[in-house]
This record gives sequence, C-alpha cells and structure tokens, in this order.
Amino acid sequence: MTKNSHLLVIRLSAMGDVAMTVPVLRAFTEQNPTVKITVVSKPFLKPLFDDLKNVTFYAADVSGKHKGFFGIYKLYKELKLLNIDAVADLHNVLRSKILRTFFGLSFKKVAFIDKGRSEKRALTATKNKVFKQLKTTHERYADVFRNLGFTLDISKPKFPKKLDLTSEILKITGEKKATWIGIAPFAQYASKMYPIDLMEQVIEKLATQENIKILLFGGGQKEIDILEKLASKYNNTLNVAGKIKLAQELILISNLDKMLSMDSGNAHFAAMLGIKTFTVWGITHPFTGFAPFNQPMENAILPDLEKYPNIPCSIYGNKVCEGYDDVMRSIEPQEIANKLLN
Repeated sequence: MTKNSHLLVIRLSAMGDVAMTVPVLRAFTEQNPTVKITVVSKPFLKPLFDDLKNVTFYAADVSGKHKGFFGIYKLYKELKLLNIDAVADLHNVLRSKILRTFFGLSFKKVAFIDKGRSEKRALTATKNKVFKQLKTTHERYADVFRNLGFTLDISKPKFPKKLDLTSEILKITGEKKATWIGIAPFAQYASKMYPIDLMEQVIEKLATQENIKILLFGGGQKEIDILEKLASKYNNTLNVAGKIKLAQELILISNLDKMLSMDSGNAHFAAMLGIKTFTVWGITHPFTGFAPFNQPMENAILPDLEKYPNIPCSIYGNKVCEGYDDVMRSIEPQEIANKLLN
C-alpha cells in the first residue's frame, strides 16, 4: 500500500469492541499521517472517532437501508464512490465478509482480523484448559493493518487531552472540585455484573471519604432507575445515566480521575481516553484479550480462581459454567474500594 492510500475500516458492533479500535486507529494515524481512513460502523458510535485525524465516519444503517445482502451491496456501492484502496475488516462476521468480498472482487486489497477462535476454545474449556494470556484484541486489530503492508506499533500510546466540560455537563455535575470516580456497574450479561447489593457497599465506602465525587454511568430506563435510587442514598454521588448523550458522556469520562467498570463498554471508553480504569471480572477474564487498553493487570479485580478454576468459562459472558452463577460474590466490596482509594 502507498502512504497516500484510502483505507476502509469495518467494525459494526458491539459498542465496547468498536471503542477498542480507537487507540489502534489513533496510533495508526500518528504513524501513518498521510493515509486516509473511513470507518464504517453504527450511526450512534460516531462520537468515538471525532478527535482522530484523517478519519472520516460513515454510518451503516444495518437495520434499515443496509440490511441483508442487497442492503450490504447498496452500502458497497456507496462506499465505492469514495475511492477506497484497501479494506481492513476488524469484525470478520457474515455482514463484513460480504462487504469486503465485494471490494475484493473489485481487485482491492483486503485483510481481516484473526479472532483466535481455537485458542479461545482452549482457554474456556472445562477439561484440558490452556490458561494463558492470549493476544489482545488491540494487537489483533493492529495485525490487520500490518497485513495490509503498514507498520504499526501500539506499545507507546498517546492520549487526547482532557476535553472541556460543557455548560450542559456542568449543570449536572457542577464544577470539578474533588476527585471524580466513575462507576459503571452494568454489562450485557448478568454473569459480568458485580451484584448491585455489593456494589452499593462499594459506593457506601467511597461516599464516606472526603474530596471524592462518584458519578454513576449506565443506559436504559431500568438501569437509570437503579442508579437514581443508589445516588439518592449517598452524599457526593450522582447519576449521569440518561442525562447526556454519548458525545457528552465521552467528554465527562475524559475528566474522570478513575473509572470502575465491568468487562463492558464503559471500561473501553475510559481506557481509550487514557483514564485509569479498574475492571471487575466474573466468568470472563483478561486473558481472553478484552482487557481495557494499556491498563496494568493489577487493575483487573478477579474472583477467587482457586474456588472457581474454570474461569474463564466464556469469552463474552453468555455461557455460564454449572455452579458459577455467584463467582462475583467471592470479591469483597472492600477490595474494590481499596483499589480505587489507593
């Protein structure tokens, strides 16, 4: 590929996985400043890419006009007008395979992610488990660009400066006069969520400390209701879920001092912005390669692995080993609070 190439980058879902592309793209654009990139993803995720140089966002309406085979062909016809030179498929699912195949048939160079499925099966096996750190998803993304002929080193990342808090955000949070700790207690699957009764104990321990403000993150009415109830009980605790949109949420996260999250999207939002990020893990594990970017292993808070030796028994949290429903309860709230306070 030439240094003036135009790359199409495909990563359609899920939210956390899309966020994981951001530090890789940031490193790529720093190291390959004359290469133009068009990212194809779901419309609401556009704010993730707003601060990246030479990166343009193209919204794929996969539930509307770009749905199904003919919808993907329509998307291809639209993207073809952009004079794409090569395709980096960071998703490698049926939809992205069809789209990249259209470009391949047009003699465009194509590379796609190796998800390491056999390694992941060995890691999550209940018999003959191979318990070792797998290549991170960030490195797997970087390999796609390397396979297109580019050099890319993501080991020395640069992060954006803290974004200025808008008046809209300040109306909710007030001026920053304390250490801001974000807490995002929800995840797609219950197996990846620290029990709310225990999380309340974490919040209670933090709320007794001076010079700390706790900001609660989530989405969806059910989560908002739970967070509002929690926030009402403790001083210096505020629910921001449902009050701001994604672009504003990213600005707010960039001003946090620390983020506590599950193995979920908010962890990747914070990490891509260079925020110190602590994650609580259930039946999944950082060895799967989905740990937040550039965060040390000691920031991962794990269950009792002696009591639950089959962890990880799932890559995404959608499969739970028999008898593993309560693995998170082996993590003491005080342990989490200590991590955040120290």
